[in-house]
This record gives sequence, C-alpha cells and structure tokens, in this order.
Amino acid sequence: MGTSATDVSKAVWRTSSYTNGENGDCVEVADGLVGVVPVRDSTRRDGPVLVMSAAAWAPFVAGLKAR
Repeated sequence: MGTSATDVSKAVWRTSSYTNGENGDCVEVADGLVGVVPVRDSTRRDGPVLVMSAAAWAPFVAGLKAR
C-alpha cells in the first residue's frame, strides 16, 4: 500500500477561536484543501502537520467540544 503526502506549503492557516492570546496551547487549521483538513500546533508552525480526512474532521471537533 502506498502513501501520499499532502502539500500544505501554500495552505492558508487560521488560528482556533479558542486561542487565549497568551501563546497558550492552540491549534491552527488550513481551509480549502479538497478532502483533507491539516492541523498544526500554532506555537510550532514549522513542526509536523496532522492531516485528517474531511469526513473525520466533524466527529473530531464534536468530540473535543463534548469534553
């Protein structure tokens, strides 16, 4: 089984609305990529990016909100 990487070099990132403005633990999400939602740590913008399917994004967010 092969793997494919998602190119996020030109992604437009937005910071979570839950950001506290004090450089706390925050995530950024990139919109507009077909079929996937990239997520990264806003304090490590050059760090790794988690890329999940768009279909998995809504349940992921719902699970976080339920906490």
